[in-house]
Parts: sequence; structure tokens; C-alpha cells
Amino acid sequence: MTTTETTEQTAETFSAAIRRRSWAGHQSAEGEGFLEVLMKGQLTRDGYTAMVAQHYWAYEVLEEAAAVMRGNAVAAPFCPPVLDRMAALDADMAHLAGDGWQEMFPASPSTERYIARIRETCFDWPGGFVAHHYTRYLGDMSGGQHIAKLMRRHFGLEGNQGTAFYDFEAVGDLDAFKNDYRAALDSAPWDDDEKERIIQEVLYAYEVNGAVLRDLGDEMEQWRKTG
Repeated sequence: MTTTETTEQTAETFSAAIRRRSWAGHQSAEGEGFLEVLMKGQLTRDGYTAMVAQHYWAYEVLEEAAAVMRGNAVAAPFCPPVLDRMAALDADMAHLAGDGWQEMFPASPSTERYIARIRETCFDWPGGFVAHHYTRYLGDMSGGQHIAKLMRRHFGLEGNQGTAFYDFEAVGDLDAFKNDYRAALDSAPWDDDEKERIIQEVLYAYEVNGAVLRDLGDEMEQWRKTG
């Protein structure tokens, strides 16, 4: 076997490069104080509701972009309608907070910054859309499943009430879906410069998602359980 053949066989795939280079940001977001305390069951249900509300505001715009990008040959494979979360988020917020929740749980400053970035990058740049889509949806299918399980336990939520956002039953086998998603990343027609640009946008997406959690952390004391 020649050196060239060996190099080709061991070359890192694009999906692997994204995962490797964004791992620190992924770990940092998971370790934010708010999420850690929430997962330990040390917050009231309103603390969890506040996080779901921030998801709502971001996904509202991200799924507007998805509707546009389904008309783009490169981006379309990443955003089948079966992934859409807005109906589930509507149901979750209705269950958790009732009518008028929008006034009780507005978008935080970091969520507003996140939304602005989505509007800037996700409606006319397929790679930018995929960067933000990848960061959110694959995380929801992975660690999000553990979050849902703990929220049901901590707050006595029955079935999918209040956690429908994390229910991807309609997608089928999540591991198979994620594998297909990564394969689509690897086969997309991006050159090296575009791949680097996409990775930088993934890193930004992780950073701003961490900032959203930090905003929630700034308000954490009002949701701490007492006694």
C-alpha cells in the first residue's frame, strides 16, 4: 500500500472534524451552571420552563429558515419536515406556562443575539444553516433525551407533556438518523474553505447557546428550590 493510499484511508471526515473541533464548546455548554443545577433537580419547574421558552424563540426563526432551505439542493437533506419542533414547543409552553407565557418568558439578550445570527446566516447560506441546524438538532437527539428523562422525573411530567420538544419518535431510529446526517455532511459538495467557514459557524453556535444558558444562570436564584 502506498503512502497516498494510507493517507486517503485515514483522512478525517468532515463530520468527524466538526465533532472534534466543537467538542470543547459542546462540553462547555453542558457544564454551564444553570443546566447543571437544573439536571440535579435543584430548580423549580419555572426554571425549566424558562429554558424551553428560549428554545421556542430560537427555533421559531431556525424553522423559518428550514422552510426556505428545503428549496436548496445542498441544505434540503438536513431538514426534513419530520424534524420540525415548533408544534411540540407550542404544546410544551401551553402545558408548562399557559396562556400569555410570551410576556412571562421573553427572549433573553443572548437569545436575541442568537436569533439575529440565524437571520443573518441561515436564510441564504446553506452552510451556515447546516451549521446551526447541526448544533441544535443533533444535540436534542443526543443529550436532550437525558434532559427529558430527568425533567419528567423532577417535575412529575407525564408522558410527553412538557417534554414533547425532545420526542423524536416520528424520526425512527435516532442513531441511524444521526449516522445518515453525518454521512450527508461528508458527501456535501463543499470545498475546504467552505468547510472551514462552516466549522467556524458551528463554534459560534455553541458559544451563543452557552451564552443563552448563562443568561438563564443569571436569573437562577429566583427558581431555586427551598427547603
